Amino acid sequence: MSKVMIRYTVKPECAQENEQLIRAVYEELRSTAPAGLRYATFRMDDGVSFVHIASNETDGPTPLREIAAFQRFQQDVGERCVKPPVSVELHEIGSFGFWQ
Repeated sequence: MSKVMIRYTVKPECAQENEQLIRAVYEELRSTAPAGLRYATFRMDDGVSFVHIASNETDGPTPLREIAAFQRFQQDVGERCVKPPVSVELHEIGSFGFWQ
């Protein structure tokens, strides 16, 4: 099982597009409901910084990579960013109702 946090900052003129691409990922996730995936995305108060938190409870690669909308989101993410995505492996100490 892996837990990852990704954070990045987009150009102000790309914030709305980025959010729309993220919303499309969630629409597809609702229809496909991949087993073992827990996923959340947050926009920070500045309106241009985003945080994604993902938990993959399967033994293989994250099912998120199989989602077509996620692939579209990732295509041009570097061009939308002023601070590129940074991925950090999370090591859980404890949680309450967070992953369920």
